[in-house]
Amino acid sequence: MEQGFRASMGWLHTWAGVVVGAMLFAIFWMGTLAVFDREIDRWMAPMTRIALPDRPRSFDELRATYDTAVALRSPTWTVLQATERQPYIRVAYRDKTGVVNRSFDPATGAVLPEPGTWAGSRFLYPYHYGLHLKIWNIGEWIVGFAGMAMLVLCVSGVVIHRKIFVDFFTLRARQKSQRAVLDLHTVSGVLGLPFNIAITLSGLIIFFAVYFPSGWQAVYPDKQAFNADGGSAYARPKANKPGSLGSLDAMAGEARRLWDGVEPRAILVRHPGDAAGFVTVFQSIEERIVRHAASITFDAATGAVLHRSDALRPVAVAQRFLTGLHRIQFRHWTLRFMYFALGLLGCALIMTGFLFWLEKRRKRHAAEGLHGVRLVHGLVVGATAGIVMATAGFMVINRLLPLGVTLAGYERHELEIWTFHLVWIAAFAHAWMRPRMAWVEQCRAIAALALAAMVLNGLTTGDHPLRSLAHAHLWPVAGVDVALLLLAAAAWAASRWLAASRRRSAAAVAALKEAGSHA
Repeated sequence: MEQGFRASMGWLHTWAGVVVGAMLFAIFWMGTLAVFDREIDRWMAPMTRIALPDRPRSFDELRATYDTAVALRSPTWTVLQATERQPYIRVAYRDKTGVVNRSFDPATGAVLPEPGTWAGSRFLYPYHYGLHLKIWNIGEWIVGFAGMAMLVLCVSGVVIHRKIFVDFFTLRARQKSQRAVLDLHTVSGVLGLPFNIAITLSGLIIFFAVYFPSGWQAVYPDKQAFNADGGSAYARPKANKPGSLGSLDAMAGEARRLWDGVEPRAILVRHPGDAAGFVTVFQSIEERIVRHAASITFDAATGAVLHRSDALRPVAVAQRFLTGLHRIQFRHWTLRFMYFALGLLGCALIMTGFLFWLEKRRKRHAAEGLHGVRLVHGLVVGATAGIVMATAGFMVINRLLPLGVTLAGYERHELEIWTFHLVWIAAFAHAWMRPRMAWVEQCRAIAALALAAMVLNGLTTGDHPLRSLAHAHLWPVAGVDVALLLLAAAAWAASRWLAASRRRSAAAVAALKEAGSHA
């Protein structure tokens, strides 16, 4: 019975991986990059490569944008002070077309040019959890299904490997490729097992309100009431009468006093210009793992304290803790680099699982005239090397397109996104058209694009790695450049190894044919 159960788990592990492996690789790859989304933002938007001043800028100096929000009848007006990872002030409000974001230099107060890119925080990061498919939350549902499959893969992988921890110390790199790939799959799986389970489970819990809406719908009239109760938020309806706004700096100063010197990070004004308007001052979320910022709410006109939100309900604390642990927006650089490394290890786990499936079935499918291996081979190349190539192309086009450019009605950030998807589609087509050389040629393309992105950054901005390393505020830019250089080196080395391996295989086949002809 035990052997039959293990065999069934092996079947489940194999086919769950084949069915959702491509999607899982995309999720892991984008999630890994999202660990440094703000740093990628800095690289892709050179106008934000500014030094952080010693003191935060006055909130009252931004009143002109508040007046604009009032004139546009925006329901909210938000300002976020500059931080180490986002060294510019950001103001957001709504107009008829949607959310308006404006950025300011924290030292001079000057308006920064529009970045013209969605970069890391608006493209790569949302791709990780929603695939940019917003209609009916379909992207989040697809990612949720893949997350459940990942948990199944983790559990079934432990079951089918009876000697999993013994195998962890066994890496037969010089053995035939199938054995070496399986060993790499086992090692990466054991090493990243706690992380993979924790990061997948926490990702599912973040969206519990989407996946299990009946839980809150049974108690609360709407989503807003549910969020307000869980987070102890303050709300009151509009009075539909004109109202004024007091000094924002005075409110921020009172919040600072009540928090024993903790600096405010953000201000949110609800019902701007209305007599029932109120101002909520928030702390930073970078100081704690729990993704919740303590806040104090003031009456907009008088500055009187209306509400304090310092604590969450116990269930909300647990959910926000797992959310914070997953999104790693708190200040901890060592852990951030560990997340990045473990994310790459997860990508290696998925890729080696695919490769083992291919190696195990290649000869049998060829002998039986089946085309399943060729189909999956193209899927694997496109889903792994292809998305890496598309990401490098996304960064190259970012450095080539001038600010403000439009083409066929598409704005600059849309052209970048189109480039990403077109390169990715081309990678799948190339893999199916040239299966024998797909890995080698796409690795070479990755190396060329990654190196080109690094060189173009230096040529178009002057912030080459030597200059970036010499200025502390440019270290994030240098970090992205170094990562691109390492990616180029790794991809080039992989292409050489794959080409040499292919030549050895061809020579071995030729030798066997020659020996057969002599016999």
